[in-house]
This record gives sequence, C-alpha cells and structure tokens, in this order.
Amino acid sequence: MPRISLITDKSQIGAEQYAEYDRIVEILHRVGGPFGVLMHSPGLAQKVCEAGAWVRLNSTLSQVERELTIIAVAREKDAAFEWASHVRTGRSVGLREEAIEAVRNRADVSGLEPDERDIVTFVRQLLRNNRVEQSLFDELIQRHGVRWLVELAATVGQYQYISAINTTFDLQPAADADQLPIETRV
Repeated sequence: MPRISLITDKSQIGAEQYAEYDRIVEILHRVGGPFGVLMHSPGLAQKVCEAGAWVRLNSTLSQVERELTIIAVAREKDAAFEWASHVRTGRSVGLREEAIEAVRNRADVSGLEPDERDIVTFVRQLLRNNRVEQSLFDELIQRHGVRWLVELAATVGQYQYISAINTTFDLQPAADADQLPIETRV
C-alpha cells in the first residue's frame, strides 16, 4: 500500500493543476503510479512525464532495447511496480524470456544476444559503479552511435528517477502481476 494517498482524479487537486493533470492524461491516458505521487508537487509530474514521453517515443532505441533497459533499472533498484509494468510491455514487444529471467535473477548475461548482454551490463555498471567501462562504451558507440548511447543513458536516468519515486512511496504492483524475487540486501 502506498505510503501516501495517490492523486489519480482531478477532484483531488485545485484548478491551478488541471492543465498539468490534463497533459499527463494526454500522454499516458491516465494519472497513476508514480505520477499519482508526483502530482503532490505542482509542475513536477508534467515535467517528468514529458521527459519520459520523449525517452519512450522519440528515442532511437528500439522498443525491445528500451524495455530491457527499463526492467534492468527496475531490477537494480528493486522497483517492483516499474518491473511489473515494463515486463508486461517488454513481452508484448518481443523481449525474450531469457533476457527477462537473466535480469530478474541478476544472473550472468554472457549467454544472451550481444545487444541484450551489453544493455544489461551497461545498466549494471552504471548503477552499481557510477561509470561504464571504456571497452563497453566504445563497443556501444561503434555498434549504435553516439545518439543511441546518449539516449540509453537518458533512459537509465529517467527510470532511476521513477524507481526512486516508486520505492520511496512503496508503490506495489497488483498481486497478479509479474513479481520480483523477495531478497534481503545487506
């Protein structure tokens, strides 16, 4: 259960936030999840939503690459709400089960397809070490180009941000959603 009440209906806000609410509905078709939290800070939800929409809709990453990136971030951050949503989306766009399971289980990725392996490794290095090894950086530039790599890093940043909101306010997926393993971190 969320730690605060989520703003999901226009009746919960003042008229000064109606345009923001309407813009989020225009982009996402509803206000919910992390945006139900972000609406508590007038103006913030719209800015985050618009940045996220750009990453999702205008990026040179394919849908599969983007969804793999998002679930890898969600897994590194143990963001169950985001994981469940994007595993479902990933499957719908053709994300392979082998990649999903490697991310879910924090398993070795050496047996994955090169792009799958490198995206998961990129996310893990960036979020665990706050940097990406030069060899991986160079390989991704050579294979995909600078713009693609900028957009990969931006996607990681966007969903790290969203994961922070989800975990801070304890947003949880529906009971019947794809779940992350329960672990104890030390």
